[in-house]
Amino acid sequence: MAIGPRLDMRHTQSLVMTPQLRQAIKLLQSSNMEVTAFVEEELERNPLLERDERPEPRTAADERAPEALAPEPRDSLEAATATAMADSPLDADYGNVYDGDGSGGGLGAGGGESGGRGGRTDFDDDLSGIEDLADARKTLREHLGEQIRLTFADHRDRLIAAQMLAMVDPAGRLPVPDAAIAAAMGCEEAKVAAVRARMQRFDPVGMFCRDLRECLAVQLADRNRLDPCMEALLDNLEMLARRDLRGLMRVCGVDSEDIAEMVAELRRLDPKPGASFDAAPAMAVVPDVLMRRTNDGGWAVELNPETLPRILVNRGFHARAVVGARSRDDKAFIADKLQSATWLVKSLEQRANTILKVAAEIVRRQDAFFRLGVGHLRPLILRDVAEHVSMHESTVSRVTANKYIATPRGTFELKYFFTTAIAGTSGGESHSAEAVRFRIREMIMAEGVDDVLSDDAIVERLRKEGVDIARRTVAKYREALRIPSSVQRKREKAVPA
Repeated sequence: MAIGPRLDMRHTQSLVMTPQLRQAIKLLQSSNMEVTAFVEEELERNPLLERDERPEPRTAADERAPEALAPEPRDSLEAATATAMADSPLDADYGNVYDGDGSGGGLGAGGGESGGRGGRTDFDDDLSGIEDLADARKTLREHLGEQIRLTFADHRDRLIAAQMLAMVDPAGRLPVPDAAIAAAMGCEEAKVAAVRARMQRFDPVGMFCRDLRECLAVQLADRNRLDPCMEALLDNLEMLARRDLRGLMRVCGVDSEDIAEMVAELRRLDPKPGASFDAAPAMAVVPDVLMRRTNDGGWAVELNPETLPRILVNRGFHARAVVGARSRDDKAFIADKLQSATWLVKSLEQRANTILKVAAEIVRRQDAFFRLGVGHLRPLILRDVAEHVSMHESTVSRVTANKYIATPRGTFELKYFFTTAIAGTSGGESHSAEAVRFRIREMIMAEGVDDVLSDDAIVERLRKEGVDIARRTVAKYREALRIPSSVQRKREKAVPA
C-alpha cells in the first residue's frame, strides 16, 4: 500500500444549525411576552428596525377585497393577518365548511368584522396605565417592622423583636426555641417568650409561631374561640388529617354538629399567615389565539393582534446608510443588520402562521369539547396534528408550548388538548384521559352517604360506559384530583354537616 497524498471525493449529509435557524426555533417555542421582550432588545440593537406606529391602515372592506388589490405586507403583523388569516390554512385544508359531522358549519380563520388587527379605542387609551397610579404595597417585613417600632418602647425588646423578624421564614413560622434566641441575644428566656407572645398578635395574626398547632391556637385565641374542646382538636390534628371524625368526637367530647362547626372554624384560619401577604398578584394570561362562534354555527379562529409585535425594516434609512458608507467595514455592518432585520420579520411571520395553523387543527379535532364540554374531550397526540399540518412533531410541540387560546369555554393552554387515550371496551372508541378524570370526579361528587363508591365500583361503572380502565389507574387519577379514598369519604359522610 503506497503512502502519499491523494484526492478523494466523499458525499455526506449533515444538518447545520445556523444562528438564524436557532433564532427561529427559539421564537417558535417562546411565549408572547418573551417574544415581545426579544423584539424590544432587537429594536435597540438594530438601527434598521423600527416599531410600526402607523394608524390602522386597513378596514373591514379592505380585508374583503381581492388579494391582488391588497397592499404588500411590510411587517410581521400585516404578514400574519394578510397571509395567515386571509389565506387561512383552514380555508385551504378544510374548504372552510367544517362541522362536527363533516356536513356543514364554518371553521374559518378570522376575517369578517372582527378579523382585522383591531385597534385600541379612545377610552382604552385614556385608561392605559391606570394601575400604575396605585401606591406600592408594603412588604411583609416592612409591615412588621412598623408594628415593632410602635409596640416596643424598650430598646432591648426592639432588638429581640428585630432578631425574630430576621429569622422568620416567608410562611411566617419561627421554629427556633426561645432558649436558643435568648442564648444568642444574651438575655433571659422569659424576656424572649414575652416578646414572641406580643408579636404573635401582630397583623397578620399567627406569625412567629413554632409549629402549625401554635399558629392555629393563636388565631383562635384572637377570635375568642380557643376553648378546651378546640384545644383537644388541635392536639389531634393527625386524626383530622385522616378524616377520623368519629374519633375526634370522642376525644373532644362533642357531638357531630359541634365537630362540624369546629372543623369549619379551622378551615377559615390561615396556616401560613406570612405566605399570602407578599404573594404577587396573579398575572393575567394574554391568549395568542382568539376563537369565537360564527353565525352559521362553526368556529372562527384568528391571531390575537395584541400579541403580534409590529415591526418593519426601515428601507429609507438603509438606502441613506449605504450611500453614506465609506469603508468596507461600514458596508459589512449595514448588510449584516439588514439581513438580521429581514430574517426577524420573516421569523415572526412564520411563527404567526404556524401557531394559527396548529391551533386551527386542534379546534377542528376538539369540536365536541367546545360544544359539549370536557366530558367530550377526544384523545389527541402530537403526531395526529403534525401529520395533518405537514410538520414535524417537535415543531408542533414547540408551537403548543406557552401558547394560549381564548375560547367560549375559557382560556386554555394549547397543550391542554393533548391527552393520552384510554382504550374502549370490546374494541370501541378510545377515550381521553382528561375526560375520564372528569367523569370520575362527577361520580364521586354525586355519591350519597350510603353509596360511597370504591375504586372497584368506579371501574365497573366506567366499563359499563365503554371505558376499559384498571383499578390502579382510577386510584392514580383520584389521587391526582386530591380526592380521598372511599374509606375516608365514608368516615366524613357518616358525620352530618
